[in-house]
Amino acid sequence: MYAHDITGEQWDQLPPPEHIEAASTALRMLADPTRMRMLWLLCGDEYDVASLSAAVQIARPAVSQHLAKLRLVGLVNLRRDGRRGYYCARGGHVRRLLAEALNTAEHHVHDLPDHD
Repeated sequence: MYAHDITGEQWDQLPPPEHIEAASTALRMLADPTRMRMLWLLCGDEYDVASLSAAVQIARPAVSQHLAKLRLVGLVNLRRDGRRGYYCARGGHVRRLLAEALNTAEHHVHDLPDHD
């Protein structure tokens, strides 16, 4: 279900508490600019820790810690190929969530009008 598919009646009902908790936790993970940059790249392709470290220009141990947190809350997947692990965003919901957050920021930063 997409937000634009929710009718006025559905907005009157609170989601289940476990959904609220999981969503709040995921959004807290996205509150970190480094994790947001990493997740943006992971929405477009798979990366191993070394490649992602080079792309976001932070140390590999820090990338590993961020990836562990993103994986724990279900925002990224890990695929193993031998001893090497490849990370990617966990599907369309994550890509849309990140895109909407950044679109909202763009509207705020540039004082653009809201749209439905």
